[in-house]
Amino acid sequence: MLNPTAGTTVNRAFLSVVFLILGSAAAAATATDQAFRNLADEYISDLTNFSPVSATLIGDHSADHELDSVDAAARAQSRKLLVEYMTALHALDMDELSRANLVDAEILMNRLESDLWSMDELQEWAWNPLYYISLSGNAIYGLVARDFAPLADRLRNATSRLSQMPRFLEQSRASIQPERVPKIYAETAVRQNPGVASIIDTMIVPEMGVLSAADQNRLNTAIEAAKQAVADHQTWLEEELLPRAAGDFRIGAELYDAKLAFALNSPLSRKEIAARAEREYEAVRNDMYAVAKSVYLEKHPHTAFPDDPDESYKQAIIRAALEEAYRKLPPSNGIVELAKQQLQQAIDFVIEKDIVTMPDEPVEIIIMPEFQRGVTVAYLDPSGPLDRDQASFYAVAPLPTDWTEEQVQSFLREYNWYSIQDLTLHEGVPGHYLQIALSNRYPSTLRSVLWSGPFVEGWGVYAEQMMIAAGYLDHDPLMKLINLKWYLRSITNAIIDAAIHVDGMTRDSAMNLMIEGGFQEEREAAGKWVRAQLSSAQLSTYFVGYQEHIEMRAAVQAAWGEEFTLRRYHDQALSYGSPPVKYVRALMLNEAIPRR
Repeated sequence: MLNPTAGTTVNRAFLSVVFLILGSAAAAATATDQAFRNLADEYISDLTNFSPVSATLIGDHSADHELDSVDAAARAQSRKLLVEYMTALHALDMDELSRANLVDAEILMNRLESDLWSMDELQEWAWNPLYYISLSGNAIYGLVARDFAPLADRLRNATSRLSQMPRFLEQSRASIQPERVPKIYAETAVRQNPGVASIIDTMIVPEMGVLSAADQNRLNTAIEAAKQAVADHQTWLEEELLPRAAGDFRIGAELYDAKLAFALNSPLSRKEIAARAEREYEAVRNDMYAVAKSVYLEKHPHTAFPDDPDESYKQAIIRAALEEAYRKLPPSNGIVELAKQQLQQAIDFVIEKDIVTMPDEPVEIIIMPEFQRGVTVAYLDPSGPLDRDQASFYAVAPLPTDWTEEQVQSFLREYNWYSIQDLTLHEGVPGHYLQIALSNRYPSTLRSVLWSGPFVEGWGVYAEQMMIAAGYLDHDPLMKLINLKWYLRSITNAIIDAAIHVDGMTRDSAMNLMIEGGFQEEREAAGKWVRAQLSSAQLSTYFVGYQEHIEMRAAVQAAWGEEFTLRRYHDQALSYGSPPVKYVRALMLNEAIPRR
């Protein structure tokens, strides 16, 4: 959901021009295309009005000195803007748009409708305190993490935003309705909020020397006010919100189905996804058993496997094989260094096998910022579409300091040497970093900003599977086994996503599916249970996107025949940006663009 700010107005003269163009019966297709491009450009430029922080993250730095307003007046103004953009878009004759612009128009309408629905129906602004913590953290982190402008300029903008932090956090508290907040959201907010102050201490304070004495004084004053505001917010979270948090984290069938439809923008329904996931669950477990037998035979060469083993027998053989992978553990403080080594190894393989164009945009592996921890183990933070010369960050969360030795070992078993390699394929190369770097070269900024979760996450899963199929580390069956385990994880993600929020799946049932069915370690499953509560409809994007990617590849391969190569296919598939897969498929096969 875009975060609104007060005082926003659409360029009325611009919208008048749009309607005048569209009002002419003789308007040519080129005029309609131009009208849409003007509308899309106006929407992108208006993102600073919806949310200055979000604008900073995409690379628009015209409002870097402003911090979002999140009160009722700002929400009302944002809602008005959304309706105005929807009205202007509906006035277009879609039949007169080029295929490329029609795709963008469909994507924009989905986003506008989604944002309006989120504001009116889902209403996370009233019950999700993590939304505000993310904004407050990114307000500062987004200014100092990348060198898009001279450091002194960025610190002066940070000074301005820090000085607005008391107002922002006060507005957020006024917006939140404690009785509607699910307890898990309150608990996670209590853990994340101190990370905002840590950004100030670790990323702002050490750099102050570049400022003049007067600017340093202003920054120190702003820091004092901001840190006090964060401390006050922490007290409120612990003493007011947490004791009163009584909301249900399960959003229910009606909200879930609507949210899923907007998030996926796919023809697949919840029931169809569940049916596919159940079929794949059985198939992948059988594939794991086949690989596990070869691993087991290396240790026990005289084993005679039964012709028709039952599930408990398969389970035992797979677990025995996985234990071999778990012997190769990274040091608890060396995961980032290992990921760096494996990233280079993956890059070398992609180049050697001519799998896809290797981008030269910079990528750095970093420790995940504290205010972002508690939801996922790793993520790819790409540079904004308007900051394409800046580095992407492959962020990895450190192990929590309050974990027991047993919990640490559980985590390291899950994120063993092979799993870190698979994670790096997903987040780095040829996964998110490579995909986003190439996709963002598409000239439509709108398409880069409104990227599709299923396209991006599905590509990450596809990248894992494709690399192993292409022969990456094919000398080691344990890599194949872990690779299948990771695909099984995306399947169980999709199963529990809907089952938790719609069907009332309990923690015990979810943990059993992940640990016994998906062979996950306790720490991974426990973390995924938390994440599933906090991110309805997101966990389905991996499986759905992967299914759409493999179906698209099969269709294109059949159409191209002997002219099909991995390099040609991957380069073309990533040349259209990151829209929903259904649009890329239509463009690659010259099919009709799917319409709403």
